[in-house]
Amino acid sequence: MTAPPDSPASAARPRLGRNVVALGLVSFFTDMSSEMIYPLLPVFLTATLGASAAFVGAIEGTAESVAALLKLASGWWSDRVHRRKPLVVVGYVIASITRPLVAVAQTASQVLAIRVADRVGKGLRSSPRDALIADSVDPAIRGRAYGFQRAWDNAGAVAGPLIAFVLLQREGLTLRHVFWLALVPGAFAVATLLWGVREVPKRVARSGAPLDLSQPMGGRFWAFMAVIFVFTLGNSTDAFLLLRARQLGVPLALTPIIWALLNAVKSVTNTPGGALSDRIGRRPALVIGWTFYAAVYLAFAHASAQWQAWALFAVYGLYFGFAEGAERALVSDVVPPERRGTAFGWFNLAVGLGALPASLIFGLIWDRVGPDAAFTLGAALALAAAAGIALVGTARARA
Repeated sequence: MTAPPDSPASAARPRLGRNVVALGLVSFFTDMSSEMIYPLLPVFLTATLGASAAFVGAIEGTAESVAALLKLASGWWSDRVHRRKPLVVVGYVIASITRPLVAVAQTASQVLAIRVADRVGKGLRSSPRDALIADSVDPAIRGRAYGFQRAWDNAGAVAGPLIAFVLLQREGLTLRHVFWLALVPGAFAVATLLWGVREVPKRVARSGAPLDLSQPMGGRFWAFMAVIFVFTLGNSTDAFLLLRARQLGVPLALTPIIWALLNAVKSVTNTPGGALSDRIGRRPALVIGWTFYAAVYLAFAHASAQWQAWALFAVYGLYFGFAEGAERALVSDVVPPERRGTAFGWFNLAVGLGALPASLIFGLIWDRVGPDAAFTLGAALALAAAAGIALVGTARARA
């Protein structure tokens, strides 16, 4: 008999399997390609193409909104046709081909179109990929599987900026040359996906009826979505952390290094953090992760020295280690297998819709009151979400 989703996992430790390992490598190469471009894009847009800061924000906001909506649609469609891999392949191919085209852009509007196309690829692949991971592993190691995938994704986020830094500083290449070279890891990602990932046998609805977005997902799922949305409202863009680090004295030249430090900690802690959620339960792991988040934000509100910024970026990585795998595993736990794609679509939509107002509110408070008030609000919302997820679990236990 399989252990309940929120109880300690059984002693058996099945293997992650071919699909999970291959998808981890796909995420590594894809994020390497993306992060060779993304940190350099604001400078390219403003210094080379003459775009305003407002237009830079409009590009990212539009791209992420498109991605959030497509994540819901693609997840639902993968449930309806009972196949995950085709959408995953199409999504990665679109992103890998279009992303480096920034190298030939002559206007900011062209970059907008390219970024939207890149995010279309992300929107098509994300929910079916997460559902495919759940389909491919034993429930007892589901948290470890998602942690493994996130670890490789974050490892790519370490490698990408470092490669770009070396190409620019040591090899003397231009930004456009670096953008073109992002094709290489993107091609490795697609090749690994095509030959390394297999479709899982079809899963059909228990009723035999066509799947429909109006079908109930269950009270536990929607309670979790509500808590996730509350947390997301306090989870503004990490660009504000970089801005705070600059205020605390971190040199501009070391900004990519402190960013790499964060992603390195995330990568190292993702797999053990996800595995911990298999042992102690998803909700306790999320409470730990979101509490780390709140503590870091409170500390950023009162920090006054450069060394504190470095320490807080490292500790901030622990939040991702505890929470990223547990969040995705809990989504898989609380819905039937034939609804996983749709469930991940709603999860990604909740995160995507909450991200924009979160950053706008944070920035407004930063400008009008100060960074300490903005970080304190983020910490308060994280603590509220931690209490909410604990109460959801208590209510279920009493029922």
